[in-house]
Parts: sequence; C-alpha cells; structure tokens
Amino acid sequence: MARRTLICFIMVIFLAVAVSGCGTEQANVSLSIWTSADEQEIMKEMIESFQEHYEKEAQFEITISEEDEKTCRDTVLADPAGAADLYSFASDQFDNLQRENALLPITDDTEQIISDNGGPDSAAVLSSSKDGTLYAYPMVASNGYFMYYNTAYFTENDITSFDRMLDIAAENGKKVAMDFTSGWYIYSFFKGAGLDVEMNEDRVTNSCNWNDRSSSYTGVDVANAMLAIAGHDGFLNCTDENFVNGVKDGTIIAGINGAWNSGNVEEAFKENYNAAKLPTFTLAGNQVQMHSFAGYKLLGINAHTKNPEWAMRLAAWLTNEENQLTRFRKRGEGPSNVKAAASEEVQAAPAIKALSEQSAYSHLQNVAETFWTPTFKFGTTIAGGNRDKADIQKLLDVMTEGITSATEK
Repeated sequence: MARRTLICFIMVIFLAVAVSGCGTEQANVSLSIWTSADEQEIMKEMIESFQEHYEKEAQFEITISEEDEKTCRDTVLADPAGAADLYSFASDQFDNLQRENALLPITDDTEQIISDNGGPDSAAVLSSSKDGTLYAYPMVASNGYFMYYNTAYFTENDITSFDRMLDIAAENGKKVAMDFTSGWYIYSFFKGAGLDVEMNEDRVTNSCNWNDRSSSYTGVDVANAMLAIAGHDGFLNCTDENFVNGVKDGTIIAGINGAWNSGNVEEAFKENYNAAKLPTFTLAGNQVQMHSFAGYKLLGINAHTKNPEWAMRLAAWLTNEENQLTRFRKRGEGPSNVKAAASEEVQAAPAIKALSEQSAYSHLQNVAETFWTPTFKFGTTIAGGNRDKADIQKLLDVMTEGITSATEK
C-alpha cells in the first residue's frame, strides 16, 4: 500500500513538472520585414531589443530586406502572399493597399495605439484607418518639406522670400535647390495659387484644376512663375540625392527638402544650420505663400502573415514612443507619437520646428497613382526652361488630362 502511494506521488510530481515544462516552452517565430535602405541599421537595432525583451517567450528568426517606401505598394500588390510580414510605406499608398486587402486589420491594443498617436481624429490615425478600423501603425509624422538654409548667407528676413534667396545665392555663386520634376514638390506652387488636386472617392482617379483659365491665379500664371525661378542663376533643379551632394560640396546653400536629410544638412552647414517654413514666391506680380504636401510613414502587416500576433507585437514595438524618439535622434524624423513629439529635444530641432511652422500651409497628401508621371513630365519641361517653346496652356492641359485619367499616361 505504501509502495503504491509512493508510485502515485511520483507520477503526480512527474505530471506537474511536465505540465510546467509545457507552459514555458518557447514558440518559434519567423517574421520578415521590408524597409528602406536608409532604415536598415536602425531597424536592426530595434529588432534586437525586441528579441531581447521577449527572449523568454519565443525564439525568433526575423529577416530584414530592402524595399523603397515609394515602390512598396507596387511590390506588395504584385505578389501579396510573397511579400514580407511587415512593411513600411508612405501614407499615400494606404488606400490601394487597404482596398486590395493587403493589410491586416490591427486588433491588438488598438485603443492605446490610437491614443498614442493623437486620437481617432488625428491626421496620423486617419491616414492609417478606413471606416473606423486601424490597418497600419503610424511611424513617422515628418513626411513633409520645408526650407533648409545656411545662416552664413541668409537672415531670417531673407528666407521669407524665394526671390530674395535666389538673388543672394546668385550673388555668391551658389544655389537654392528644389526638385521641379516631382509632383510632391511642385504642388507647393499650384496649391499656393489656390488650385487643387485630390483623389476621387473611387480611389483610382483624381480631380485636378491645375490647367484652370478663369481663377484669380491661372495655371499659366503658376507655370510662368516656375519658369522664372527655373531660369534664375541662383536656382538648381535637383533630385534628393543630388541635393545632399550639393549641400556637402558647398554648391547648395539652401533648399526645399524633408526632415529625413536633416542630419546630412546639419553636418554640412555645422553651426550655420537652420530651417524654416517655405517662403513666398512671385505669382502674377504678387507675393504668394508656398503650400506643401504632408504625409506619414506607416508600418503595415501583411494580411497573409502566418504569425499575426507576433507581427502586431513587433509592429507596436517598432513604432512605440521610445523607438520613435530613437528614430528622431538618429535620423531626424518627427514622431507621430504625441508624447515623443512633445519632448523638449524634438521641439528644439530646427527641422521639426520648420515643419510645425509650415503646418498651417500643409495638406495631407491624397492623390491616386496617375498623379506622378504627368507631373514629372511637366516639371521636367519647366525645369529645362521650356526649350521647345511649347504652348504653356497645352502643357497644362496635357498634364491635367493625365492626372485625372483612370490609367497612367
């Protein structure tokens, strides 16, 4: 009897240990993430801290691959099932990704995420939601542009006028830079003139009146203003990469660009580094304030992921207050997280201050894909001084027709 009792006691202990062991068994979690080339290093650091935090709960295999945020949507939609579990993208791509069911609805801690990013009516949350459902994690709020400038050449009064800045640059054999070949930037002139472009409710086509002939300021007025700037000796039309190179070699002493290059500009301008809202430009003889697009960088989860719970945990980690501050410190990008954005170090940054000043004249980017190619063609012609002397109204009509078309032209 005693022996039987002992055997039973041993079996109970064995079962208890077995059950306890099952409770501590680690999950094997495999995830992949796509992010831009310049985000690779910082993303690796954040993922390492995530794995350390959850090391008792799971064994991870997390791979990071390069995918440009500008082309992410097209890559994902070409093969949604083969895309990464998580991917970062610009907010203007949200509608297409959500419509094609490429984004997993966020179900874990959504109220906290929404609160952390300013509430349900904030631009950050609206840019990542559809019909009240959250489909992405706001990651960066500084996806806009403003004017960088070198204080060795410009005073605070100088930077209020594009004309004055161009004159100063020319007098010193230097340049003020802007990319005329991108609709992202030339929107600033048309919107400043009161002309508009916006995606229609079908989320495929745009409405656009950039070729308007009867408004207070017409499309031709805007094109002529741009031609005057393009032809100035103090102006340089250049891409983002060439902007950085020009700042570093001293050719460019001011330029319209975004917070993602704040580190490069600060390193080049040193103690003369500063930034401000966009200046006014001359339009039909009047000084008119330049406006701008604004947007967000978002982190989405593939609807085809096999690890939705851990994908949401990782996404929340990568976009939390601490990591948004880390991204600001290392890349100069503004946080969408309201607590991080309100911190003294963020508020003191010239680029973030400039974005704040520009916010009164900025508008959430909301355009369909057919916007980009026509504006590139138009901007390229204007940047080149319209060498073929094409009819300006015709150029505007062709661009607007392309922007409002259902298919890319």
